Amino acid sequence: MVMLNKDMTLCISLSARPSNNGTRFHNHLYEALGLNWIYKAFAPTNLEEAIAGVRGLGIRGCAISMPYKEDVIALVDRMDASATAIDSVNTIVNDDGVLTAYNTDYAAIAQLIERNPLDASSTVLLRGSGGMAKATAAAFRDAGFANVTIVARNEAAGRALADLYDFSWMPDLGDATADILVNVTPIGMAGGADADALAFPPAAIEAASVVFDVVALPAETPLIAAGRAAGKTVITGAEVATLQALEQFVLYTGIRPSEEQVRAAEQFMRAGQ
Repeated sequence: MVMLNKDMTLCISLSARPSNNGTRFHNHLYEALGLNWIYKAFAPTNLEEAIAGVRGLGIRGCAISMPYKEDVIALVDRMDASATAIDSVNTIVNDDGVLTAYNTDYAAIAQLIERNPLDASSTVLLRGSGGMAKATAAAFRDAGFANVTIVARNEAAGRALADLYDFSWMPDLGDATADILVNVTPIGMAGGADADALAFPPAAIEAASVVFDVVALPAETPLIAAGRAAGKTVITGAEVATLQALEQFVLYTGIRPSEEQVRAAEQFMRAGQ
């Protein structure tokens, strides 16, 4: 195990509800590749001061999670096209005090859509309207999905997201059903008030063919457990977490690990959940 030292490169994550997912994934790869790096998760009490710390302390990389993916835009110096396209940030890279924002969530969602048997003609209910929902909606649009409904209680944000991609919007689920259900809200997230809640009602899960939950902790959210029990194709937030974290690792270090190394890091990450 690498001991802390003055030459060590630091990467961090900022989230309202930090988990050990990124910490375990990145640190496992640092050790496997012999890098003098370390990764630590934080729950900031002041986002502006936290980003100033990234710049002032020379922190190399900073992952951004809910609910800061949009708020952080005003605090960086540059926006990569991956973040500009959807006005959402999940990664900051610090090059000698210049902070560049990226979004690797989009790439992760796009890869999972491609890897799984998802028919672009399917109907989709996408619950959520925040930064992660923007990345998810963009990935579905770019994969050819047109019959998508954004479900969001925040009418302004929900309508804006729906209008951006020529989708529909509704304020609540009601009795709505679809072929593909996608949860992009904190419902089902460990540690939250809705940790035991289902993001979609049982009737909607029964009517669906695919259940997709971007919540990564726990990997087996109530929605994923219900979808699996009903015999549906499930796509988990843990899968999203692995793919987006891999692209962050590459942005930070300039190194792309082997598939075997990524699998080992993923297994180590999941073992800590």
